[in-house]
Amino acid sequence: MAKRARLIYNPTSGREEMKRRLPEILQRLERGGLETSTHATIGEGDATVAAAEAVERGFDVIIAAGGDGTLYEVINGMAEQKNRPPLGILPVGTTNDFARALGIPKHWEFAVDLILQQHTRVIDVGKVNQRYFINIAGGGSMTELTYEVPSKLKTMIGQLAYYMKGLEKLPRLRPIELCFRSKEMYVQEEVMMFLICNSNSVGGFEKLAPDASLSDGLLDVFILRKCNLPEFIRIVSAALRGEHMNDPHVIHFKTQSIQVTSPDYVQLNLDGEFGGTLPCTISVLPDHLQIFVDESGTSTYK
Repeated sequence: MAKRARLIYNPTSGREEMKRRLPEILQRLERGGLETSTHATIGEGDATVAAAEAVERGFDVIIAAGGDGTLYEVINGMAEQKNRPPLGILPVGTTNDFARALGIPKHWEFAVDLILQQHTRVIDVGKVNQRYFINIAGGGSMTELTYEVPSKLKTMIGQLAYYMKGLEKLPRLRPIELCFRSKEMYVQEEVMMFLICNSNSVGGFEKLAPDASLSDGLLDVFILRKCNLPEFIRIVSAALRGEHMNDPHVIHFKTQSIQVTSPDYVQLNLDGEFGGTLPCTISVLPDHLQIFVDESGTSTYK
């Protein structure tokens, strides 16, 4: 009997490439033995509902097609479910950090073939209060900018939109008082921002968490202490080169669970989406999801 797949796609992502490619993608999946039905998302939160329904309806495979935002929503629809089918990713969005971290090819034909090979890897998932993330949870001055960029603008000018918005925000950089409690570390001081990474590819910073692993049952915590604007720019430049780990302004450690509180109003950013506000408990769910990846492990993000 042919396996049944549910393809959840964002019709507006990546300059609407997905909408144009859909007939070819479906044909390729069907030929490869995956009987595929589709769900086109119609707004925020819709992919989460669609993914939860797909699990309940007993689909053998779920495929998320779009950018990190679509993937984030699909993960949030699957993570609470008891029997989670394997997840395929077609990275056709503007930002595809997670696909990059897993070496999933950017070209749709290669990405479809990878799903048809049916080789999976089990990965950890991060949990923040009642939400889930696979790449990163963050808070503080700079992390708010990613979801302030309107999505149409994101599509048109991609990463540049983030940096433009970021440069605009730099003069408003302000430290916030935060308290971090984990088994390994207690930190209470004024900080610029914090990032909690599950994977090593974050917002174009390939070397931010060089030894973060998606299957080690741990999260990499980075806290950037209070600093002035020139220091901030210097540290961000160092982070692009992977030379920030020994900077005295950077606190780094690994943990399974951490509580973050603040007397201030602080928004959270989960995989580039708005993730509620502090206080929060961030933990890792080890070996929580199966993702289709390249069997040889050598796939590049092409």
